[in-house]
Amino acid sequence: MQILQHGIILSLIIGGVAGWLAGLIMNGSGFGVIVDILVGIVGGVIGGWLFGMLGVSFGGGILGTLITAVIGAVVLIFVIRLFRRG
Repeated sequence: MQILQHGIILSLIIGGVAGWLAGLIMNGSGFGVIVDILVGIVGGVIGGWLFGMLGVSFGGGILGTLITAVIGAVVLIFVIRLFRRG
């Protein structure tokens, strides 16, 4: 059970950092702490799916996961902004 808790905490931390970095990359101030974490987590899922389809891997570990989540979050923010403008 403790391993699961550490996994969840690590996912939240990586998601938060990924969402924050994606907000900076996309020239914005982010959406707030909670939404940045959600964007980072969803971005990690999107990035994992996208790179899995393309056969691309950034390696295992925290750094590879963070890179995947940031790129996925950037894609997610781009799509959100497309719909918010329209």
